[in-house]
Amino acid sequence: MTRIFDILFSFFGLLLLSPIILFLLIIGLFDTGSPLFKQERVGVNQKPFNLYKFRSMYLNTQAVATHLVQVSAITKWGSFLRKSKLDELPQLFNVLMGDMSFVGPRPNLFNQLELIGERGKRGVYSFRPGITGLAQIKKIDMSTPQLLAETDAKMINHLNVLYYFKYIFLTVFGKGFGDRVSK
Repeated sequence: MTRIFDILFSFFGLLLLSPIILFLLIIGLFDTGSPLFKQERVGVNQKPFNLYKFRSMYLNTQAVATHLVQVSAITKWGSFLRKSKLDELPQLFNVLMGDMSFVGPRPNLFNQLELIGERGKRGVYSFRPGITGLAQIKKIDMSTPQLLAETDAKMINHLNVLYYFKYIFLTVFGKGFGDRVSK
């Protein structure tokens, strides 16, 4: 049932937000010369997919979990994008294509072996990854793999249409946040 909402919301979101997306692309060109960021992530059933975001870090930043990245790797424009959550807008393409859902466990990198193990034990990868979810609402990031996997499993086991909208609503109105960056 939530897949229907994913398709409708991502399609109309892309349509309505296309002027903002275009504007952010142009500003991103001036910031780093490459406004879109594409990275291979772990998807449903541990199959790889390319996650899209607006670039918030310098071009040669190492591909590690966000909590391992230094603040100095983030551009000033990127800091604004992250705080406003606008860096997530290109993920609407991922949702429309079926790689992601609006609600689900945040997709991790393939080099996050401890998290992959913890999520694998709990069946988290049987579910489509999402832009937001219970872990983001509770401010749990990828720096605590076991707690994150437990929270993801709890969300998946109880997810229904009501919780789907609740997590989206709470995220839009400021409750959720992305992974922490090292100071």
